[in-house]
Amino acid sequence: MVNATKGLLISCDIPMAQFIINLNASLPASQKFIIHILDNTHMFVQSHASDMIRSAISDFREQNSYEKPS
Repeated sequence: MVNATKGLLISCDIPMAQFIINLNASLPASQKFIIHILDNTHMFVQSHASDMIRSAISDFREQNSYEKPS
């Protein structure tokens, strides 16, 4: 019998994949969203988590942006 799961395939570089894996690990077990890590740069996640992942990545990038002092 085939088991199918609806999800989202994420393809990214290794540092961003580690950020997403760390984000998943920081959540309680009932809120974890990674279904399967395929390799270092690809993972399969639950589709409802896409907005949360995008928001966390956006916040991370804003915190790590350099702004030249005026």
